[in-house]
Amino acid sequence: MHIHLSPYGQASSQPSPVNRMMADFASDFRDGVDINLGIGYVNEKTIPVACLKEAIEAVAHDGVKYRQAFNYGGPAGSPNLVESLRQFLALDARNRLIIGPCGATSILEGLAEVIAPGIVVTSDPMYYIYSDALERKGFEVLAIPEDDEGIGLAALERKLRALGGAVERIAFFYVVTVNNPSCTILSNRRRRALLAVAARLSREQGRRIPIFYDLAYELLLHDPRAEPFVSVLPEDDLGIAYEIGTLSKVLAPGLRIGYLLGPDGPLMNAMVQKTSDAGFSAPLFVQEMASFLLDRRIAEQLRAVNAGYREKAVAVKDGIARSLGPFLEECRGGSAGFYYYLTFRDVETHPSSSFFRFLTRTTGDAAVDGPPGNRKPRVMYIPGEYCVHPRGDLAARGKRQLRLSYGFEDVPQILRALDWMREAAEFAART
Repeated sequence: MHIHLSPYGQASSQPSPVNRMMADFASDFRDGVDINLGIGYVNEKTIPVACLKEAIEAVAHDGVKYRQAFNYGGPAGSPNLVESLRQFLALDARNRLIIGPCGATSILEGLAEVIAPGIVVTSDPMYYIYSDALERKGFEVLAIPEDDEGIGLAALERKLRALGGAVERIAFFYVVTVNNPSCTILSNRRRRALLAVAARLSREQGRRIPIFYDLAYELLLHDPRAEPFVSVLPEDDLGIAYEIGTLSKVLAPGLRIGYLLGPDGPLMNAMVQKTSDAGFSAPLFVQEMASFLLDRRIAEQLRAVNAGYREKAVAVKDGIARSLGPFLEECRGGSAGFYYYLTFRDVETHPSSSFFRFLTRTTGDAAVDGPPGNRKPRVMYIPGEYCVHPRGDLAARGKRQLRLSYGFEDVPQILRALDWMREAAEFAART
């Protein structure tokens, strides 16, 4: 006897490759021994625990401003938090801002529920977690190779022409402005150009094709040489541009605060209803805590967080050059967010490769792996094979790539892991 699952349920009944890999590694991860450069967690030292305590105390003791904070809230979000975000982001009243039920990820999931399945245009390398989820929900991902400024325009036009009549099936555009995994920064010029493409297609087809800019890492622009980000929403005359933001990277992921900003209308109404269906609202006291922090502590927190990540980015880039420089074809990242994306010249990095098996101590060679029950230190990363679309232009190149996170682990551990990566590359060259 079987439970009749939906197509999404059937597709979800088996874990994704990244899900399996991380679960296998985490099941016997040894703190202080193994090093996880795959995990996308923020560094614990950036979480303002004292400020969080101050915020919950303030919310608990001010029942006038933070009314019924421990009860249910409205599905559009706390009015206090919406206003705090508007002030923090210096927004005008033109666009509507709503709060998701559980961080930015819940907004992405909600969009996949309220928008009819079709083709989603995104970058390659792609945000693999969301791309996998979209395909489980019946969408088709059209991954466009990126260049130094984001999604490549020539590649995009070529792919759109190749669709032919299927271009009518485009559901939406989705771009992460500091790309995860590659940390390529979408330039202001390129984000305007992508809006123009979406607007042109909308006019040609007589329907609005939305474009979503995921700003997850924009508040972590820590390179003083980088161009400040400029929103395209004021230039959107068709009402198709939206921005997805989060406070996870600069305050605390555990707050689970994500928001959607864009033109009011049926899509926004549907997203509010989706939040209601998911649990009435995000926890109201958490929204009020976030409002308190935005009103009083965000400037100093941003300075501290970005200073910390800048220091780590510089140290890790030096370590990459020192340990892996002779093996690399390209290294991207280091200006915003907390990832580096490495492309090796000859070394393969996929889970069946000698490089991967060396770092996970699964070669079968006791001299490499260590004795049973006392394996040598392991290093986990996200293989590029998982980050590029398996049927896209970069599938072969992805086998020589990896994403390295410098967010969670401290610099000494990361530098130690880079030395082991050098040993792994040398091992791969011999085998």
